[in-house]
Amino acid sequence: MPKEIEGNLVAAGLSFGIVVSRFNDAITERLLEGCVDALVRHGAKESDITCVRVPGAFELPLAAKRLAESGKFNAVICLSALIRGETQHFEFIGSQAARGIAQIGMETNVPVIYGVVTTEDVQQALERSGIKRPNRGAEAAVAAIEMATLMKALSKI
Repeated sequence: MPKEIEGNLVAAGLSFGIVVSRFNDAITERLLEGCVDALVRHGAKESDITCVRVPGAFELPLAAKRLAESGKFNAVICLSALIRGETQHFEFIGSQAARGIAQIGMETNVPVIYGVVTTEDVQQALERSGIKRPNRGAEAAVAAIEMATLMKALSKI
């Protein structure tokens, strides 16, 4: 059997940066609440969580890059909500945010988690923020914990 390396879901002793957009704040505030709740439930201290607010999804990568480059965070989580009916640039903004978020992780070796909800309408966005489905912010937090602990494990090989 080959040696396996994986992360775990223990957030104690880790620090997290969260970048959340103000656009569609009825959704993003629910994502943020779910994210912070999941981090704390997995052992993170609220004092080890820093939240940065940006205008919209397009601005997520720049703030996330600053946090990742600071050396103060084990992972950075990006939260936003893009609803197709609210902008004709839905695809452009979504793809640029995703590309920027992925690039930052590759450049900095800090996990940068994509917690952006992209939906056709407000109802779907509400569902993804925890009304009917799991909260996407909480899911992003769990991914951040796992990736942060995985990166720690990988640094030891």
